[in-house]
Amino acid sequence: MGIEVGGLLGLIWLVIVIWAIVKVAKSPASSLAKLVWILVLLIFPLVGLIAWFLFGPKG
Repeated sequence: MGIEVGGLLGLIWLVIVIWAIVKVAKSPASSLAKLVWILVLLIFPLVGLIAWFLFGPKG
């Protein structure tokens, strides 16, 4: 049962990170800011996602 739950949570996490990357790409921020946010989300998924929710582009 642990593998199935872990796999499902991993899939949900992947969807959330991809959603955040798409939101960053569609934001009106500069290209450099978008690149930095996307790299942070890819390199540090947990910390990057929390930082993006707190400090990322709003709206």
